[in-house]
Amino acid sequence: MKVVSAHTQKTGLIAERVARFEPPEPTEATRPSFAARQAPATTSPLPDDWRVRPRFRSVSDGFQASIATDGGTSLYGTGEVPGALERNGAVNEVWASQPFRIEEDGTAVPNYDEVTKSLYQAHPWVLAVRKDGTSFGALADTTYRLEIDLRDGIRFASAQPFSVIVIEGESPQTVVERLTSLTGRIALPPHWALGYHQCRFSYYPDAKVRALADELRRRAIPCDTIWIDIHYMDAYKVFTFDPERFPDPDATAAYLHARGFRSVWILDPAIKAEAGYSVYEEGLADDHFVREPHGQPYLGTTWPGEAAFPDFTRPETRAWWGDHVREFLEHDADGLWLDLNEPALILPPGAELPENLAHAGGGELPPGPHAKYHNVYGMLMAEATYDAVREARPDQRPFILSRSNYLGGDRCAATWTGDNVSSWSHLPWSVSMILNLGLSGQPFCGPDIGGFAGTASPDLFARWIGVGALLPFSRTHTGIKSVQEPWSFGAGVEAIARTSLERRYRLLPYLYTLFRDAAETGLPIARPVFFANPADPRLRAEDHAFLLGDGLLVGPQMTPRGDHDFEFPSGFSREVTLVGEDPSTEPAFPVLRIRDGAIVPLGAGGQNTEEAFSGPITLLVSLDAEGYAVGHLYEDAGDGFDHIDEGYLLTTFRARKRAEGVEVWVSHQEGRRVPANRETYVELCTDRGTVRAAGSLTRGAGPSAEGQGKILAIAGEAQ
Repeated sequence: MKVVSAHTQKTGLIAERVARFEPPEPTEATRPSFAARQAPATTSPLPDDWRVRPRFRSVSDGFQASIATDGGTSLYGTGEVPGALERNGAVNEVWASQPFRIEEDGTAVPNYDEVTKSLYQAHPWVLAVRKDGTSFGALADTTYRLEIDLRDGIRFASAQPFSVIVIEGESPQTVVERLTSLTGRIALPPHWALGYHQCRFSYYPDAKVRALADELRRRAIPCDTIWIDIHYMDAYKVFTFDPERFPDPDATAAYLHARGFRSVWILDPAIKAEAGYSVYEEGLADDHFVREPHGQPYLGTTWPGEAAFPDFTRPETRAWWGDHVREFLEHDADGLWLDLNEPALILPPGAELPENLAHAGGGELPPGPHAKYHNVYGMLMAEATYDAVREARPDQRPFILSRSNYLGGDRCAATWTGDNVSSWSHLPWSVSMILNLGLSGQPFCGPDIGGFAGTASPDLFARWIGVGALLPFSRTHTGIKSVQEPWSFGAGVEAIARTSLERRYRLLPYLYTLFRDAAETGLPIARPVFFANPADPRLRAEDHAFLLGDGLLVGPQMTPRGDHDFEFPSGFSREVTLVGEDPSTEPAFPVLRIRDGAIVPLGAGGQNTEEAFSGPITLLVSLDAEGYAVGHLYEDAGDGFDHIDEGYLLTTFRARKRAEGVEVWVSHQEGRRVPANRETYVELCTDRGTVRAAGSLTRGAGPSAEGQGKILAIAGEAQ
């Protein structure tokens, strides 16, 4: 973990349109910065016309920073929060937490609702969009427990002093770009991570994993990855395998690989306190565990019973954890799933590690209490895991999913919205939560499709997989007492699930291009509709519809009666279908609209991403009022790191209306990757439907391909 010291920190500009405000009496609590990728050193004084200046004050229970907002300002961000997209009036807490609800019979089940103040992620960040569409963001640069009160402007409150970073921008997009330039951006994931993922708690023994893979292929359900939950472990001891349930994990991985699947295996941070368990004994011998104030390793109750927790503030502990990760990867797991790393306990429900526990620190991290390191525990674990995977597999891109993380932790891990509930309220939150995570710098995220706690009704699951298939991370996951495979609800829902996933697999070339945009600019993949026109007040609260990039508008019906009244932005006048779906007769299929003036690349689909990325490309062309359109397609090997050394191809396509039809051509190419030998077709979206061009486009290699592959796409009218 690289953190930045604050020896040169003071109030002033730290980058273009980015200002840092240090409190009047800074202490060690304000240092170091975990959010900033590089030291936020002041480069120049604040300009006289700088608009947003936090007001600091000490109060009886700690410290506050307040920012006034103008009338008509909408507030967003705050990371992983349930409820509406627009956060005005909300009060949330930045404190990584696992929420529970106690049932009438006394059992505890995971649960959160619109009044839940904190969830698994910690993002001390607010994005503000002014009435005129200009924007600013405010980051409370602290890892301590923090309250964000948005009832009257923006107010941050914590027991410890903290600095505030303010980012100005002419649009919310610009602010998000500047935020992620400060905190870091995602690395490109491997192709397979963009496919559909099937998961539950749990598929065991290993025979059920193999049977699931066979059933998915037999039923022609597009899928790339099967997830393996904690029942593969021997007595829930991390880095072990149950000798009866999973006696040969290498053979299980090989079985999946032979059928075009990947596997992701779960790792928890808790180390069972058991004599003879080598991981625990190593941790004791080498001082790898978080300690009680009096010096003994802390023990808490989680899945394996009493367990110790690695102190990831220590470089030696991160290296030790990495050694075990590398050894674990020898069994051919393709990805790793980090759970319960808030860190959370299982018993009693809702219990947390005490805030006075001691972290030893080391290197650039000072010693400190758990109160300081709780919110970044998940990020430190994810970074240690990421580094180990990179070292173990230098030619492969890591895929890590982490339940807990901190602002900027998207650099090493994707995330999901935790243990949601199979309910009609949690379905639309699947969209609003993903949008606010994207506005908080985490673009690679998604919900548990169908809901984790409880069992969805057939209609609810159908609606959920319809929209979940169009979100950045697409995974079905449910609890131990439920089943939610695509065929679990009968033939009708199975057909809807299959079609929904076929839509996703056709969209993969476009989605992958958006992931590349996120890696380069920090812009989210799923975006709020107000991005289309930040000054339009109609769009500010719309959190059922969303944009995929700037080319597609998604309109899912996520209420039981399908009666949500959308606020669609202008400029998306044409509906498109991808695999013959009909949203007018089946509400589980979200409406897709293409932006006027956009070119969206599609693939041929397939049963996994290897097939989907190898077939022909179809360009969906929607001309604007002037008769023009433009779009991009990003291509690389889908794994490895050759793309960092220009081993990619970014193609710009343009189209224009002419008397004899529509001309489509390659106007520019960037990168040194030779185009794949596959055909590229054109479909023109008109007000009366989609028309396919005769013939196909050809593309050559080289940094510039002006005029290559011209095609007169469609004779006659182009509307």
